Amino acid sequence: MTQPILPDRSVDGLLKQRVAAVDLDALATIEPIVSAVRAGGESALRASADSFGDLSEDGALWLEPHQLRVSLEALPYEQRERLERVAHRIVLFAEAQRASLYDVELEIAGGRAGHRLAAIETAGCYAPGGRHPLPSTVLMTALTARVAGVRQVVLASPRPTALTKAAAAIAQVDGLLCAGGAAAIAAMAYGTPPVPACDLICGPGNRYVTAAKYWVSRDVAIDMLAGPSELVVVADRNANVEWIAADLLAQAEHDTDAQPVLIALDDSLADAVRVALMRQLSTSLNAAVARVSLSRGGALLASDLDHAARCSDRLAPEHLALHLDDAAQVSGKFNHYGALFIGASAGEVLGDYGAGPNHTLPTGGTARARGGLSVLSFLRVRTWLTIEDRRAARALYEDAVWLGDAEGLQGHARSAQLRLSPEAS
Repeated sequence: MTQPILPDRSVDGLLKQRVAAVDLDALATIEPIVSAVRAGGESALRASADSFGDLSEDGALWLEPHQLRVSLEALPYEQRERLERVAHRIVLFAEAQRASLYDVELEIAGGRAGHRLAAIETAGCYAPGGRHPLPSTVLMTALTARVAGVRQVVLASPRPTALTKAAAAIAQVDGLLCAGGAAAIAAMAYGTPPVPACDLICGPGNRYVTAAKYWVSRDVAIDMLAGPSELVVVADRNANVEWIAADLLAQAEHDTDAQPVLIALDDSLADAVRVALMRQLSTSLNAAVARVSLSRGGALLASDLDHAARCSDRLAPEHLALHLDDAAQVSGKFNHYGALFIGASAGEVLGDYGAGPNHTLPTGGTARARGGLSVLSFLRVRTWLTIEDRRAARALYEDAVWLGDAEGLQGHARSAQLRLSPEAS
């Protein structure tokens, strides 16, 4: 029997329906692949890519920047113009983020201390291929890394389409690995010439990509362990049900594990949205997938706005959309989300497709503790300290001596004590 779409659920019920980002079966599947690529290098990487049909049309495993440029120049003018326009908006937002971050310096007793922001040297960006290739992810990840100041940016994407290769050229990546899944993640983590070993690996992927990122995270940094896509729409009685349905369906078509949720402030709204969903599903090319994820999601009725905010905060969704008359005024009531879309006109799809903010976001409730991909993901905060007047810094040394003794670390205490001597050079 067909499961109902957007069934009535409680918050607890919705949390139970979530699919974990790291799947144990997927982890068992990817371990031998990662190990083989790490040990066997290019031959093992090519064998894996070939077995999954990941290679470029001409059989190439690695595409150089000049080859990517050919794809960009071959695009119809309108397609190239749109890609470049989206890229420009992503860059502008990332540049504004970077400009808001400063090195810090302050005076301390006897000297100065501070921090310096420095980009990592090499980033590996993953963009899904397969059923729905995502050139938008190429732009979101690689351009953000470039704006942050990353010197070397590489991309991995299986069976790259012309748009994917053109987007890679626009993002000025240093090369495209035509491989996907665990093999691609392993190649970027450990280095498989010509793929360099990367300091950080970022970008969304299926459960095997996520499992591989988890596996290699003991050795390299990753952006996050992102699971299936999520959207919570909070709506009142005046909301446009067709827009709500369209937004929920847009998330539902990602994959069968996605979770679209409606928090309604009116008891008739959920039924109206279900009717609109059925109507839109009848013409959707991805209806089979969307129906499954719409049954995984659900609708719940909130007694008032504060109740709606509490429910949303417990879910801490990847995307939160406020279809409310006074969305701007009440948005501060909501505290936990990956990305917030204020007002019905700010469709979540604009976040997916390059209004500016990044679409690589935390899922599975991890938005309570972290944000999405940004220039900060590629930056290190490195602190520094200098003492120019030991006499003025006497209290610093004395406190260090005391703490060293209190913790039983005699060497620490002695190191500070020696600098208290007036004749110390």
